[in-house]
Amino acid sequence: MQVSLTKRLSIMFMLAVVGVLAVAGLSFRQLTLHHFEEVDRQILEEKMTAAEQILRTAGQGGSFNAAFPELKALLGGHQDLYVVIEDLSGQILFSEAGLNGLHDHLKPFRHQSAEELKAAGKVWRASKKRVDMNGQEPVTILLMLDITAHKAFFSTLANWLWTGLFIFAFVGALLGWLLARAGLRPLKEVTNVFSSISEKSLEDRISTQNIPVELRDMTAAFNGMLARLESAFVKLSHFSADIAHELRTPLTNLITHTEVVLTRARTADDYKENLYANLEDLRRMSRMIDDMLFLAKASNGLVIPQQRLIALEQLCASVLEYYQFEAEERDIRFIVTGKVNAYIDEQMIRRAISNVISNALRYTSDNEQIVVSLSKLGQFARIEIANPGEAIAPEHLERLFDRFYQADPSRTKGSSGSAGSAGLGLAITLSIANAHGGTAWCSSVQGVTRFFLELSLDNVEPKEN
Repeated sequence: MQVSLTKRLSIMFMLAVVGVLAVAGLSFRQLTLHHFEEVDRQILEEKMTAAEQILRTAGQGGSFNAAFPELKALLGGHQDLYVVIEDLSGQILFSEAGLNGLHDHLKPFRHQSAEELKAAGKVWRASKKRVDMNGQEPVTILLMLDITAHKAFFSTLANWLWTGLFIFAFVGALLGWLLARAGLRPLKEVTNVFSSISEKSLEDRISTQNIPVELRDMTAAFNGMLARLESAFVKLSHFSADIAHELRTPLTNLITHTEVVLTRARTADDYKENLYANLEDLRRMSRMIDDMLFLAKASNGLVIPQQRLIALEQLCASVLEYYQFEAEERDIRFIVTGKVNAYIDEQMIRRAISNVISNALRYTSDNEQIVVSLSKLGQFARIEIANPGEAIAPEHLERLFDRFYQADPSRTKGSSGSAGSAGLGLAITLSIANAHGGTAWCSSVQGVTRFFLELSLDNVEPKEN
């Protein structure tokens, strides 16, 4: 059974109040009890010491009767004090009872040594002592003090204590419930705001100005979650729109070509030419779908590189060789510097480098050079691809690796037949770098654009089963 936080706090507050009051009440009772006991003992000790001194003095005179007046003056007149002085044979030499008729009730207790006795419906505190009378026969002094009123007081005190604890437990529970509700009201308000958040209000944020300190971290974390959800939702919306836009063009071309061909009878060569044109658009759509599937897998951590030790300088040279013919036509030179070995997935890294080289070659002017630099920085291998050309505006740099994003809207589609023509090439490059424990980014200053691809060197060759 789940107990609400309000009930928990109420119960805890009630237990705390009852606990404090119980400790305070019991402490007061024990201190008061100790005080009364000390007072009773002091009275008995004072009376016993004085009586002993009188008897010893009387013993020097040789007669017990000489001490009788002093004992009468010392021990008489106390309504709560019962006094008996006996000789060794049990004969009472002196008796003083504050309450008449107690001799018979208290007689059985004259030979007991207990400090507290119950007799005649009362409670007594006793003190007993044997006194030598300097040559005379020893006597026994028994003093019994009536403490019934004290016991009644403590009994009443205990009843009031338990009654008070019960009342304060109820009051504490009620106050705890009220305080808990008041204290948790901000949490309820925050919860109401949480409940009002929908896909249409992801841009809303919860203000932390009037939020208690204890809830600010939670509110800040929730605002952060909203920011991430908003970013993901916006990206998903844009991605869906971009997919529809990118697929619409080749589909429109296919429909248009087919409708034109079907308007009248054509020769076999005309049909063949139209089929080749449709095939080019179908291949472009197939590549785009494959790229989107790859990015979807990469986003969910389903892309697992098949790693083996590769010399990156040889891999880069192999990729550049593929683009050598196009580069020679424009008098563009490729330069590779540095040597680094790393455990990577050769095909995936080849694809990532190819996407960047294709992009660099497209925007490099004739008679220029593209420099590929390899280096090792700590636990990362860095591939830097630099090409001269028009600088990329700063507002575009952070979004270059977004899906379908194109910094140059005038870029021609399908001119090179690469994935990058649809705005997916750099996004795939970043996903490949992430799959290798690294990242990718771009800088563009003073007419030189540099793409950086970092790969983790912590990867090791997988063991054979």
